Amino acid sequence: MTDPIADFLTRIRNALLAKHPAVDIPSSRLKASLANILQEEGYIEGFKIIEGIPRDTIRVALRYGPDGERVINGLLRVSKPGRRVYCSKDDIPKVLGGLGIAVLSTSQGLMSGNEGRRRGIGGEVVCTVW
Repeated sequence: MTDPIADFLTRIRNALLAKHPAVDIPSSRLKASLANILQEEGYIEGFKIIEGIPRDTIRVALRYGPDGERVINGLLRVSKPGRRVYCSKDDIPKVLGGLGIAVLSTSQGLMSGNEGRRRGIGGEVVCTVW
């Protein structure tokens, strides 16, 4: 697999379209950090790391509204292996005028775009969520 972050986002997107309550994704520290950001921003209910013999797995509990509507309406991989996208602290993208978030990979780890603006740190734009 050449792009594990795109696989992570696609598994969540597919599980949301199928209305699954949770989805299992092969684990890594980067994916766990991304799941943590999604939980802090309120896009997923939570996640837990399930230890396994061949490989650890992240179980992501998806979040739906009171009438069963999806909380995450879109996931977009911005920086891809073939084209990396970087931004300075002044150029951090606002997603849907502030209704969504951009996830940045910085020298201080993964963080949301709002956190990057607050700290004055730019970096690689990993994905956007709305």
